Amino acid sequence: MPAAAAPVVGVVAKSRLQAATPHLTTVESWLAERGVSAVFETATAALMPRADRRVADKRQLVDQVDLVLVLGGDGTLLSMADQIGHARRPIPILGVNFGSLGFLTEVTRPELYPALDAALTGRAPIELRLMLRSTTERPSDAPRSEVALNDVVITKAARSRLIDLSVSVGDEFMTRVRADGLIIASPTGSTAYNLAAGGPIVHPNVGALVLTPIAPHTLTNRPLVIPAASVVRVRPLIQDRDEVFVTFDGQEGFELHAGDLITVCVAEEPIRLVKPTTRGYFEVLREKLKWGGSVGDAH
Repeated sequence: MPAAAAPVVGVVAKSRLQAATPHLTTVESWLAERGVSAVFETATAALMPRADRRVADKRQLVDQVDLVLVLGGDGTLLSMADQIGHARRPIPILGVNFGSLGFLTEVTRPELYPALDAALTGRAPIELRLMLRSTTERPSDAPRSEVALNDVVITKAARSRLIDLSVSVGDEFMTRVRADGLIIASPTGSTAYNLAAGGPIVHPNVGALVLTPIAPHTLTNRPLVIPAASVVRVRPLIQDRDEVFVTFDGQEGFELHAGDLITVCVAEEPIRLVKPTTRGYFEVLREKLKWGGSVGDAH
């Protein structure tokens, strides 16, 4: 029986993150010593000394690798998660935090190589996180589909007045939201923009979506948690001079037109996050949100 082929690791660093350069060259050597092939994202390779190495842009990279190593912050990981979601490939992501917060890139720099070794040898736990699929229907154009790990956000431009959004869940009209916008978040995204807008934290193992108005005109428009099987439909009621946009994980977006309909549901494939074996979800919350208390305080 032939031996299994060695995995191929895609390496992606935050754009222009000069602090990653020594780590990138060390990662390259570490992988080569173990007979593991690496593909470096184009902008990431530009941070490294010139050498003969495999290079690909983000979209091409996800078709060539079995694991993605991200050095940066949550934004860098989100951009790769969205690319993997588009490709519908079951590729795990190992995120190493080079930023200041990092709910998703929770592996610390000292944990990089133990975590990478565990991922390559199949010892690391893999956590499945649901993703969102958003489809925008426009009377004059073909439907446009995007994926997001954190959230789909419909919002006004900076100088625009409040916008009106007609929101339905399934075939049932839910409400008309008059606000700065609306966040449709996954459990993973509940600790991102949703949290800043006053929405609830939802454990990632809970099958749910969160609808959170942004600065609503009516104070009774509160965040709402609905089943993950729900289909959310949002129709912006756009008037003259309104500027309304939809964005996906804060990475991509476009302006909406009168008559557009945005439909959001759970995507076909979850994303796979490699987890450090030493840290649980509530420990991450305590660390990142600066919650007080310790294990001893509970007794």
